Amino acid sequence: MRHDDEEPVGADALDRVSWALRQADWAVQGLKEQRLRSLGMAAAHYALLICIHFDPGLTGAELARRLNVTPQAVASLVARLEGRGQLERRPHPRHRHVQELHLTDAGREALREADALVVEVERQATEKLGPEGTALLTALLRQVTEAAREA
Repeated sequence: MRHDDEEPVGADALDRVSWALRQADWAVQGLKEQRLRSLGMAAAHYALLICIHFDPGLTGAELARRLNVTPQAVASLVARLEGRGQLERRPHPRHRHVQELHLTDAGREALREADALVVEVERQATEKLGPEGTALLTALLRQVTEAAREA
């Protein structure tokens, strides 16, 4: 039974680390989306391209897990980027029903252009912190990530 004087959240809800992380993520992702739009790209496209760049041969299922999205969402993104000539599917060497994803030359060029914009977004987002503050924030965020994964 709920009493009218009970609050649904604690008074500190907007002061929590998780809320600050989400607010920062919304702000940075919004800026990325805005800037990447000039290239006809969404932040999800950039994330997919960068994952494949650093780990060529990923499968759709592996990408879905890494990006924390559904396999259907990855399939849609892959189809769109493949249609643009930025990705190609290759047969898996051991599993005939599995396809690996690889960047094409056009995909590498698109990633290069997008990454230049993302670097600028990050510079703008961290310029008030300075180099030491940025390094500290990065280290602390990695600790938060590790703690959450271990929980």
